[in-house]
Amino acid sequence: MPSVRLGFSPCPNDTFIFHALIHGLVPCPDVQFRVQLEDVETLNRLALQGVLDLTKVSYHALGHLRRDYVLLRSGGALGRGCGPLLVAQPGQTLRSLTGQQILIPGELTTASLLLQLFGAGHYRTQVLPFDRILPALLQGQAAAGVIIHESRFTYADQGLQALADLGQWWEEQTGLPIPLGGILARRNLPTELIRQIETALRASVDFAYSQPQASADYIRQHAQELSEQVTRQHIALYVNAFSRDLGAEGELAVTTLLQRAEQAGLVPSCELPLFATTP
Repeated sequence: MPSVRLGFSPCPNDTFIFHALIHGLVPCPDVQFRVQLEDVETLNRLALQGVLDLTKVSYHALGHLRRDYVLLRSGGALGRGCGPLLVAQPGQTLRSLTGQQILIPGELTTASLLLQLFGAGHYRTQVLPFDRILPALLQGQAAAGVIIHESRFTYADQGLQALADLGQWWEEQTGLPIPLGGILARRNLPTELIRQIETALRASVDFAYSQPQASADYIRQHAQELSEQVTRQHIALYVNAFSRDLGAEGELAVTTLLQRAEQAGLVPSCELPLFATTP
């Protein structure tokens, strides 16, 4: 039985999706998973180092990983109305941010890539873990920050304003949903094994929807003191039909993002197939 080193984040959307898979509640008899939970930027870096066999990464990171990894069609985060937000203290404007420092949740996050595409290089950035960006802004440590995850639900209550919805900007530019994070498998894994894992991951999403209470304790264990309401909002925002299967629209969204990143010189080009399996 092959041992597969699997990485995903402790965020509610990932624990909701992966719970059934790693607890043996869906068929995947030929695989033993060794699970590692990390924030998404750490997962991005581990994938760059080739440490993980199967992992959640940002789609920005995928642009740098295509020679070593293939994309799975299930398990990721892609949708509408769920993109990163550029937020700031009241009184700031997009114009006033030119040349100022903006906090980002990681150089390889899709949030960072979208900010670069949106701002065309007008902003200076500093990396800070996503859960420290709002506190840093409230303490006046930077002019603005790009927030992801549950920060979307709390920034306004803390007196901050949204200057741009980068996901909405993407949707207006392309008409496509925004690809945030996907599941990658190492190219050197057997294709049949990748196919088996992909099928099991799709079944894990189905199981999570059909029996949501089964994963409740596991999600709560890793939810970093999030309230039940925010946890539910988080899952509802980032888990959807694209999480079960990218489909043609999801695949087009991913390839469009990578093409635009290539054209902007932000990721290297790659001629290898994006997927290991056919739809």
